Amino acid sequence: MKLTQALALSASALLLLSTAAAAQEKSAPAKSESHNHAHNHSHGHSHGSSDVYKGYFEDSAVKERPLSDWEGDWQSVYPYLVDGTLDPVMQHKAEDGKKSAKAFREEYDVGYKTDVNRITIKGDDVTFYRDGKTTEGKYASDGYEILTYKKGNRGVRYIFKKTGGDASAPQYIQFSDHTIAPQKAGHYHLYWGDDRATVLKELTNWPTYYPSSLSGKEIVQEMLEH
Repeated sequence: MKLTQALALSASALLLLSTAAAAQEKSAPAKSESHNHAHNHSHGHSHGSSDVYKGYFEDSAVKERPLSDWEGDWQSVYPYLVDGTLDPVMQHKAEDGKKSAKAFREEYDVGYKTDVNRITIKGDDVTFYRDGKTTEGKYASDGYEILTYKKGNRGVRYIFKKTGGDASAPQYIQFSDHTIAPQKAGHYHLYWGDDRATVLKELTNWPTYYPSSLSGKEIVQEMLEH
């Protein structure tokens, strides 16, 4: 009788251990999927970490990047702000209650505003499309600058200097896309002008570009994911 009871207790213990192990094994993929989602957004949104995306990183992590990181056909998002397509994005930003959707829209109206509605980049060639006309320039890397903002976070401007092309093309273009090492951009903010230092000081107007292949609704979805 005692032997039977001992066997029964052993069987119960094994069953409990087996059930606990199965439960632990079942829960593991959920953590892995969450981690992967943070690093595998579509259209190249792999920021390495949310801290880098928000502007917190070590200087040693910043690396040079080639112009090919921004190669492609790009559209300005400003028209989508003007026609109301981006309203859901502004409403989402206002959910924390610090600013109204209207206030965000006014801020982004200044930020996104541009008359360059399209940009194409291929090799060292950058073409600006404005009012049905094109301006083309050839650009080479001129390094990068790390900027510190009022909130304490930072950003990296990747700078390219004109080496040829139309006289009307800007002498400098500066990319900012929340990434600090070589990686294909999914979108970017672009600053341009003829004086390197002056362009670096521009913080209120940041024309923003997404792939021309995306619809307005797809751009909204991309923005809401970030």
